[in-house]
Amino acid sequence: MADFQNYKKRVEKEKTEVYAYANEKLVSELLEVIDDFERALAHDGGDAPGSYVEGMRMIFKSFKAVLEKSGMEEIEAMGVRFDPNVHNAVMTEKNRKFASGFVCEVLQKGYKLNNRIIRPSMVKVAE
Repeated sequence: MADFQNYKKRVEKEKTEVYAYANEKLVSELLEVIDDFERALAHDGGDAPGSYVEGMRMIFKSFKAVLEKSGMEEIEAMGVRFDPNVHNAVMTEKNRKFASGFVCEVLQKGYKLNNRIIRPSMVKVAE
């Protein structure tokens, strides 16, 4: 009986550690992106503001790649049929370019993490 109690305590401790450090790999990869942001912010762009913007785009791309590698994906919304399971319609609009029931503008992008919706897309739907 004592062995079983010790086993339960050990399993509970391991479970707690798994939850505490589950995102350690993701965070360690994001630290590289944070370093890039700090370097970019230390350099104000000076005479070449276009290079500053390009640097920010590169960092954004790197940041997004880390998240995608961890299972995050953007929910497709623009120009697709409205799906209440993945889209949150906040407005409707008469629009000649899109058929009724199709998304005509994305107000906020939605994302999935390992095929689970973590934030639906906030969209405007054509009437």
